[in-house]
Amino acid sequence: MGNLLKVLTCTELEQGPNFFLDFENARPTDCEKEVWNQVNAVLQDSESILSGLQAYKGAGQEIREAIQNPNDMLLQERAWNSVCPLVIRLKKFYGFSLRLEKALQSLLESLTCPSHTPTQHLEKEQALAKQFAEILHFTLRFDELKMRIPAIQNDFSYYRRTISRNKINNMNLDIENEVNNEMANRMSLFYAEATPMLKTLSTATTNFVSENKTLPLENTTDCLSTMASVCKVMLETPEYTSRFNSEDTLLFCMRVMVGVIILYDHVHPAGAFTKSSKIDMKGCIKVLKDQPADNVEGLLNALKFTTKHLNDETTPKAIRAMLQ
Repeated sequence: MGNLLKVLTCTELEQGPNFFLDFENARPTDCEKEVWNQVNAVLQDSESILSGLQAYKGAGQEIREAIQNPNDMLLQERAWNSVCPLVIRLKKFYGFSLRLEKALQSLLESLTCPSHTPTQHLEKEQALAKQFAEILHFTLRFDELKMRIPAIQNDFSYYRRTISRNKINNMNLDIENEVNNEMANRMSLFYAEATPMLKTLSTATTNFVSENKTLPLENTTDCLSTMASVCKVMLETPEYTSRFNSEDTLLFCMRVMVGVIILYDHVHPAGAFTKSSKIDMKGCIKVLKDQPADNVEGLLNALKFTTKHLNDETTPKAIRAMLQ
């Protein structure tokens, strides 16, 4: 299972190359080691970031009590002392998004450089392809969790209001050494997004394309569309899903497929939904809808609300109807 196996379900000319990629067991070759090590240093922190987000409870009650009793300094202090550690945690999540952005760009450089076609890159650099998939998997998990925690924006708004009020009163607060006004502005923009990590990756991919003007756009979009085909075929082929050692790999494939579709839709001028798209959108959506609803609701919502071209006139009505 260490190799990329060609799936003989269609020709490359009809639907693009379809492969089975061993997401569970791919290991870096000597050529991949340098980039793999850089990216692994980021990815090894991803689970602790998710655990920290999952454990985020917010300071809603303390903030409400402080607002309702503006002259009670004890309650003001209690709310402030509850919010400050949460803001430090939010800064850590935001900082991780910046590290993830750099990791993604390193992988894109490797997987799209002109020495090989995107398909050949995926054959030769499976461990990097797996890391690319792991970044997408983490991103969708993070954003699914974040959407369920409205306390994040409430806490951060309270923090900023309090900082502003104290500035008016000429008070200096130690936390401003950790989260100054410029950092707070950047964090505010990040958390204002419904899916902040996806937005980070979409922007990073778009920037990668615009900054590498000598690299054909197709090198990047073909890498993404090939990965989408990989995942779709793996999900719809029992022969391959039966090879997974863990049921989690099924959800992993679904998240990765959705993630690369979203990136493709943001980077390709015409998007992922047109008839000329190299991604079989009907097939991808059908694969998702064939899974238990609880597993895919967040992923279908991500396709609905975080893609760029779904509501374009060029999107076939049948595809739009599938996502209603």
